[in-house]
Amino acid sequence: MQRFSRLRKVIISIFLCVVLISNLKAQITTDEILGQINTITTAVPFLLIAPDARSGAMGDVGVASTPDANSMHWNPAKYAFIEKEVGFALTYSPWLRALVNDINLAYLTGYYKLNDQQAIAASLLFFTLGEINFRGPNNEDFGYEKPYEMALDAAYSRKLSDNFSGAVSFRYIYSNRTLGRYVGGSSSHPGTSIATDVAMYYENKFKLQYGQNAKIGVGMNISNIGAKISYTETTERDFIPTNMRLGSSFTIDLDPYNRLSVMVDFNKLLVPTPPVYKRDDQGQFVDADGDGKWDIERGEETDVSMVSGIFQSFSDAPGGFKEEVREVTYGIGVEYWYDKQFAIRGGYFHEHPTKGNREYFTLGAGLKYNVFGLDFAYLIPVEQRNPLENTLRFTLLFDFEALTGAGTDDNN
Repeated sequence: MQRFSRLRKVIISIFLCVVLISNLKAQITTDEILGQINTITTAVPFLLIAPDARSGAMGDVGVASTPDANSMHWNPAKYAFIEKEVGFALTYSPWLRALVNDINLAYLTGYYKLNDQQAIAASLLFFTLGEINFRGPNNEDFGYEKPYEMALDAAYSRKLSDNFSGAVSFRYIYSNRTLGRYVGGSSSHPGTSIATDVAMYYENKFKLQYGQNAKIGVGMNISNIGAKISYTETTERDFIPTNMRLGSSFTIDLDPYNRLSVMVDFNKLLVPTPPVYKRDDQGQFVDADGDGKWDIERGEETDVSMVSGIFQSFSDAPGGFKEEVREVTYGIGVEYWYDKQFAIRGGYFHEHPTKGNREYFTLGAGLKYNVFGLDFAYLIPVEQRNPLENTLRFTLLFDFEALTGAGTDDNN
C-alpha cells in the first residue's frame, strides 16, 4: 500500500509539472515578439532528428537518460557508465509517410568498453530524400535521381571521477541534395563539413528513505560544432545546426520488478537569429549605403564566422531576452520498466509558435528477450502536421554479452 501511495505521488507530480509548463506557454503570444514569426534555419537539419525509437517515444529526450547503444546522438559521455561491454542498435524511421513512401532515416550505432573507465563508439546516420525528378530552367527533363545525406561519427568517452564523465566525438557530414545539377544557373556539388561534439554526464546512485534504489543523472552535449556548408561556389555558406542540449533524469526502483524514470531536456540552437530589416514607406527593404546588404532595424548581422555565431546566438534575437527564451525547446519523458523486460514510454515536446511551432505527444514500448531488444515509437502532433505522424518507428538492439550471460542489466 505504501508503494502504491509513493507511485501515485510521483505520477501526480509529473502531471502538475506538465500543466504548469503548459500554462506558462499559453500566456505567450506572437505579438510580444515584434508580431512576426522568426524561425532559425540551418543546413543539414537531419542531424537534429531523434534517430532512435526509445528517445523518440519520450518526447525526444535523451541527454541524461540511462545509457544505451544510441547514446551517440544524445550524449556520448554516457558510454563511460554503460554496464555492458559491447552493443549495437539499428533504427528505421519512415519520413513524410502520409505523402510519400520512399523517404527514410536509418541509424546504425555501436559501442565497445575498453575497460571500466573508458569506451569508444561509432555511428552512421543515413537520410534518403526519395526519388526526385530534376528539371532545368526551361523545364527540360533531367531524369529521376535519389539524393541523400549522411553523417559518420566516432566518439571517445571516459570517466573523470566515480560520478562524472566526458566525451568528444567527431563527425563527417555529407549532403548530396543536388547530385551535381545546375542550381540557379550555377553548378552545384555535395556539401561537406567536419564537426565535433563536446559532452558531459553526471550520475549518482543512492537509496531513498524506504530502501528503494534511485539514481539521478545530469547531462550536457554541445553538438555539431563545425564549419559552414555550401552546395555552390556562388552562394553564402550556411550554418550547420550547432545545438546545446541540457537535461536531467530521476530513476527509481519501486521494487525488484518495477522501475520508473522521469526526464527533461532543454535545447537551444547556437546559430544566429535572423534580424528584422528596415523597410521604406512602400514596404521595400532598405539598402542605404548601397553595399548590397539590407539595413538592420533590430538584431545583428548573420554573415559571421562559426565561432562568432555560437557566442552571438545568446543575445542577437530581435525581440531581446524574451525571444531568446522562446528559442529554447523542451521535452519531457517518462519510462516504466517491468522486470527489465517490458517498457512503456510517453513524452511531450514543445517549440514556441514563432520558432517553428512543433508540438507533439509521443508514445512507445520496448521489449527485451535474451540477445535482442526491440523499441517502438509513435508521434501524435498537436499544433501542426509532422513528418513523423501516423508512422511507427522501431529500433532493434543487440546485446552480445547476453549470449554468454555476462554483464548486468542496468541500462534501461
